[in-house]
Amino acid sequence: MKLLAKLFERGLAEETERQRLGRLGEDAAYRHLRKLGYTMVARNYRARDGRGEVDLIGWDGQKLAFIEVKTRITGDFGAPEEAIDSQKRLNILGAAAVYLRRAGLGWSCARFDTVSVIWQNPVRIEVHKDAFSPRSAAARRR
Repeated sequence: MKLLAKLFERGLAEETERQRLGRLGEDAAYRHLRKLGYTMVARNYRARDGRGEVDLIGWDGQKLAFIEVKTRITGDFGAPEEAIDSQKRLNILGAAAVYLRRAGLGWSCARFDTVSVIWQNPVRIEVHKDAFSPRSAAARRR
């Protein structure tokens, strides 16, 4: 208990501005996807074996979408989704593989979406369905 109090005193246990912006973006993306008809089933899913993390998982019709959310204050330095590099895609694929196996589902029902959030007034949210595939992410690794 004393350790936690000391961490808060020093600001070490507090959320950074970057983390706060990311969380706000994920919350906005979650609400937006629900309005679009997605049935959300998981947030911040982490594979137990450490193979990766997925921001959001939701059903969009017959497809289970594994969704990476990127949030920026401005789009001046490129679209937020451009920050999803090949290593991040492989991490998402790893977590998706674990989730699909545990749910008893195959790759045929999976899709990989991205959501870009520009945190301005008004907030801009863009959903990119089928942003990448398991094949394209694996091919970039080589």
